[in-house]
Amino acid sequence: MTVQLNASAPFPARVVLLDLDGTLIDTAPDLAGAANHVLRKLGREPAEMSVIRGFIGNGVRELMRRALSIQQEPSENELDAAMVDFSQYYGAHLLDHSQIYPGVRDTLKALQAQGRELVCITNKAQAFTLPILQQLDLYDYFGLVLSGDSLPKKKPDPLPLLHAAGHFHQPVSDCLLVGDSRNDTQAARAATMPVACVTYGYHGDEPVQALHPDAVLDNMSELLDILA
Repeated sequence: MTVQLNASAPFPARVVLLDLDGTLIDTAPDLAGAANHVLRKLGREPAEMSVIRGFIGNGVRELMRRALSIQQEPSENELDAAMVDFSQYYGAHLLDHSQIYPGVRDTLKALQAQGRELVCITNKAQAFTLPILQQLDLYDYFGLVLSGDSLPKKKPDPLPLLHAAGHFHQPVSDCLLVGDSRNDTQAARAATMPVACVTYGYHGDEPVQALHPDAVLDNMSELLDILA
């Protein structure tokens, strides 16, 4: 059920910005697989899926740093070496178990049919983002894809959001970010852009309502109910 928290809705949203991990796609199984591959290679115990889920959202380097820190904080050199193994493994296993969330594809089709511009905006590196979108046949829905290394700063900095609005020559008030975590709400607030959060994503033990988004969605299809 859609929970509307902001009286300014429905949102015009000529541009809809969508987070990737935990919003469009459940990537946690393959991220956990890659992280645990590295941990096992180092002779460490693998981490539980629920633990890895809590590390998602700040890019894979930070995910790997936190996974290693479960037992011992890594040096930068140790993290660099771990990232080589992580990147090689994850790049070869991007979609072994990852799946598009229910309602996502149909919602993207509907948004595109309505003439809205769509942006995928993620902290995941481009080397992983583009193959995932392409192999799941989602890439062509987006007029712009901004990965974690596309710009000098990433979420929670507002730069990617402001860049997307400027790219389509729209004011931030005519854009809407859809995400699942504090990074998304912080970036949106800093950009003064409306933001909706999905309940099924990666936000740890913190309910998305505690992030004070403008709307809460249980299913991506509910996004259509809050747009003008």
